[in-house]
Amino acid sequence: MRTIGLIGGMSWESSAEYYRLINQQVRDCLGPLRSAQALIYSVDFGPVEQAQHAGRWDDAAAILVDAARRLEAGGADCVVLCTNTMHKVAAQIQAAVSIPFLHIADPTGQAALATGATTVGLLGTAFTMEEDFLKSRLRDLGLQVLVPDAAERQTVHRIIYDELCVGIIDPASRTAYQAVIESLAARGAQAIILGCTEIGLLIKPEHSRVPLLDTTELHARAAVAFALNQ
Repeated sequence: MRTIGLIGGMSWESSAEYYRLINQQVRDCLGPLRSAQALIYSVDFGPVEQAQHAGRWDDAAAILVDAARRLEAGGADCVVLCTNTMHKVAAQIQAAVSIPFLHIADPTGQAALATGATTVGLLGTAFTMEEDFLKSRLRDLGLQVLVPDAAERQTVHRIIYDELCVGIIDPASRTAYQAVIESLAARGAQAIILGCTEIGLLIKPEHSRVPLLDTTELHARAAVAFALNQ
């Protein structure tokens, strides 16, 4: 079994989900007492979040590059960045190590295509919804990507940082997300990408009439496939 290297902490609420999902999937594949070989480097999210909102992306990248190098030095065979937003600096992280970087958009886009979808709605932080680092990779896979309107994006972003990243699960926020999902579906989205690793804590498949693609779960599956050489 290969060793999975996880860069976590952004937020640790979703990093814990990665650890749970990865180990459950290894157990399902290999047997009841089996678990993943994994290293986790969990960063302090505070400085990363401050750098994000100040536009200091190189400072945030430096923190994650250091984490990736530490994972490689510790024996990790790949790097899994447990956040969608910080894939904005994925190229800098990959360039800093010699082991594979498993990009979160790849299994997500493949899962969307497997549902038969050609148009997807994307939920995430404002950075993920408004900038091109994730959308362009999905488009390269053949998908059309829709994002919520400006007011909806503000709501989605606020709930992520003010609630989900600090462990708050509010039914009223679920209702707000469902309204955004319905709006995207009405515009032609055939599936919805939960493009922030915390959104799956709030929104489950039964909360949407269109398929949901949880990037946390799909990224974890890709990590396990790599670890088991599938």
